[in-house]
Amino acid sequence: MSITAKEFFKPEEQEDIKQAIIAAELETSGEIRVHIENICKGEVLDRAATVFHHLKMTRTHLRNGVLIYLAIKHRKFAIIGDKGIHRVVPENFWDDIKEGMLTFFRKEEFTEGLCYAIRAAGEQLKKYFPRKPDDTDELPDDISFGKD
Repeated sequence: MSITAKEFFKPEEQEDIKQAIIAAELETSGEIRVHIENICKGEVLDRAATVFHHLKMTRTHLRNGVLIYLAIKHRKFAIIGDKGIHRVVPENFWDDIKEGMLTFFRKEEFTEGLCYAIRAAGEQLKKYFPRKPDDTDELPDDISFGKD
């Protein structure tokens, strides 16, 4: 029997990822989510965009949500951001973060790679969307998982 997306990370690793999201969001009004599923049918960016909308990530006040998407069996991943982010950041904004993730993933350090990407995304978001005293957490911090 093969491992499912939900089983890929141990509970303590899932908690580490969640805590990385919480810590990153303390510095920014941006919202970071992680979604993990087994397979990615089609192009990874198209699938990530579908998940982004399914998770209602377009509903943040400043349109500054970021999704880190992984398809574990197909070994694909993507990072995408909402309209508000793309209005202010340079083209290929996520490329350095993706390269850093890949460095960890090649060593099969998947939790470390995700936590690195979350921290790096938070640092970048902080520059463009600093946290204000009245900011609220608009999206859940838990990892979401695909059904298959």
